[in-house]
Parts: sequence; C-alpha cells; structure tokens
Amino acid sequence: MSALIKTSSLVAMLCTAMSAHSADIPKDQAMAISRNGDQASIMGAPANFVGNARIDPLFAARAPSTVSAGAVTFQPGARSAWHTHPKGQTLIVTAGTGWVQQVGGEKTLIKPGDVIWTPPGVKHWHGATATTGMTHMAIQEAVDGKNVQWMEPVTQAQYEASR
Repeated sequence: MSALIKTSSLVAMLCTAMSAHSADIPKDQAMAISRNGDQASIMGAPANFVGNARIDPLFAARAPSTVSAGAVTFQPGARSAWHTHPKGQTLIVTAGTGWVQQVGGEKTLIKPGDVIWTPPGVKHWHGATATTGMTHMAIQEAVDGKNVQWMEPVTQAQYEASR
C-alpha cells in the first residue's frame, strides 16, 4: 500500500510540475491547432486550373518555416495549369485517381497512398483522370513569399496524350 501512495504522490508532483512549466511557455512557442472547417474552401482560379478544382487550405507557413499545404479536389477532367515550385512539391494522393506529368515525360497514373515528389523548378501538371475525380494534399515551401510559378494551361490535346 505504501508503494501505491508513493506512486500517487510522484504522479501528483509531476502533474503539478508540468502545469507550472506550461505556464512558462512563450505564446509564440505554443502549439496551434487549426480546426477542420475553420478555413473556407476556394475554387481554383481559371488562370491556374482547367475544369473545377476546389482548394481546402490545410495550413499557411508560420515563420520561420516557409512550408504550407492544401488539399485539392479535382472533378473528372480537371487539372492544374503547367507550373513549377521554387523548392519543389510533395503530393499525397488521398482519394480517386489522377495523372501527373512533367514536361517531356510520360503522363503517369496516381492513386490513393501514392506520394509524388517534384523537384524544384520542374515544369509539371497534375489532375483527375477524364472519368474519376482525385484529391491530393500539396505540400510546398516558399521563396520570398512565393511557392508556385503558374504557366500556360494544359491543353485538351496534352491532357489526352500519353506522352
């Protein structure tokens, strides 16, 4: 019984110490939670997307980090315009099927669970297949506040071509 009392006392002391320590955490060093639904969805700009694409911001960059992320849902046939990222981009496919292609390369089928890394400065596009929607998380870093360089739309002929 005395071991149980000693353990209880130790747990109480640790909890008290942790509570006191959390009060000492500077506000800019505290964890932040962004709640689902707190940020409004936006439709992809027609200059940057062909077809319907909805962007759900996940998180903005918080200094000193320059990383941001969003979930993008493409309706069947929708795709991004050609673009590059100054520090590259990671895509994580979460639903549906889609395609990704870098300039001069083959169009490649992507499915849930696939992770795609596009190196800095590589011109590419990604989007849904012609018959199935696709959602992915897009994670990228910014340079001087800019994380993407948008270019020309992917034409229907480019979208339908296998290469």
